[in-house]
Amino acid sequence: MQKNFLFIVAIFLFLEVYIFQAIRTLTDNFWIRLGYVILSLAIYSVLAYEITHFQRSDRSTVRAQISISLFLVFILPKVFIVLFLLVDDIFRTGGYLVGLTTKPAENFFPERRKFLSLIGLGLGGVLSALFIDGITFGKYRHTVRRVKVKFANLPKSFKGYKIIQISDVHSGSFSDPGKLQHAIDLINGQNPDLVLFTGDMVNNVADEFKPFIPLFSKIKAKDGKFAVLGNHDYGDYVKWNSKDEQKKNLETLIEYERQAGFDMLRNENRIIEKDGEKIYILGVENWGLKPFPQYGDIDKALENVPQDATKILMSHDPTHFDYVVKKHPKDIHLTLSGHTHGMQFGLDLKNIKWSPVQYRYPKWADLYESEGKMLYVNRGFGVLGYPGRVGVLPEITLFELG
Repeated sequence: MQKNFLFIVAIFLFLEVYIFQAIRTLTDNFWIRLGYVILSLAIYSVLAYEITHFQRSDRSTVRAQISISLFLVFILPKVFIVLFLLVDDIFRTGGYLVGLTTKPAENFFPERRKFLSLIGLGLGGVLSALFIDGITFGKYRHTVRRVKVKFANLPKSFKGYKIIQISDVHSGSFSDPGKLQHAIDLINGQNPDLVLFTGDMVNNVADEFKPFIPLFSKIKAKDGKFAVLGNHDYGDYVKWNSKDEQKKNLETLIEYERQAGFDMLRNENRIIEKDGEKIYILGVENWGLKPFPQYGDIDKALENVPQDATKILMSHDPTHFDYVVKKHPKDIHLTLSGHTHGMQFGLDLKNIKWSPVQYRYPKWADLYESEGKMLYVNRGFGVLGYPGRVGVLPEITLFELG
């Protein structure tokens, strides 16, 4: 433990020596240098305090959000700055070594170093600004993504049927429900026939959602609102006095979601009927690769569902699709998942999509098809950990059946 601590301290010390040298290269102003040192010491002190005082009994995520934000805004950009300057030093060292065997030559160019320091600090500042923008505005930039899906056996009455999917609200990450009113207005503005929520309404405890009940009660859909549980909804990431207390917390959350108008599906199905024709909505409990719980039971959710019926499955974790759903003998035409958040960071353009989360979840956003079955992964409505979004915006998905 002590060796790991010393190793981490050595890394940060290396970073700071490099950054301070870059600042010295750009300015000889004593107060700027002193201000940087004082700010850095203050940030490291806060981080050290938060890390050493972390306890699972603390059910609030605010302290974790502060630590992660400080790291991303003030420390991670320094890594990129140092890498930028390190490349120059490697070339300069190589030039020096070559110069030992040939004619001596000047290999240190102060103006070049000043230019590179300026560029490095500038790029680091841009990255910091992006993370700050993500915290201040990015997590509220909800966007509606429209997706048309075609089912070969879709009843004619459901042609053009509109389904809204939202996922991963993580209500405990928001302090003011009113700031999400615009997102609720976006949902209602689509005039959906059905609203499906695919899990993680809270970070840890049911009471996080209580202030949001009036807001989410405003979501309207002609044929109702259905929900499933996500891994965070079970309260597995905090310490409880007993299993009964944890169980009661889950029951309370389900009741709160019921008060907001959501019908919770726990390995169950519901029938949506229109003009005498039917489609089936299936909902399973969370199923993910370890260490996530595997409570989902497709066979129970499929009870009394005809083989040839159109089926839409809500399952929080997209790995459930690859490991279970697509291999299941019964056709499940479309699976709706969330969970990944797109890591709340990346490039999410029309023809370029990248996020670090793709190395853990190959299916991390948008529509996928495998073995004749479809999976859609929603980028998430809220935030977790880092209380912001950079590049990957919060999503409301509108499906039009055809």
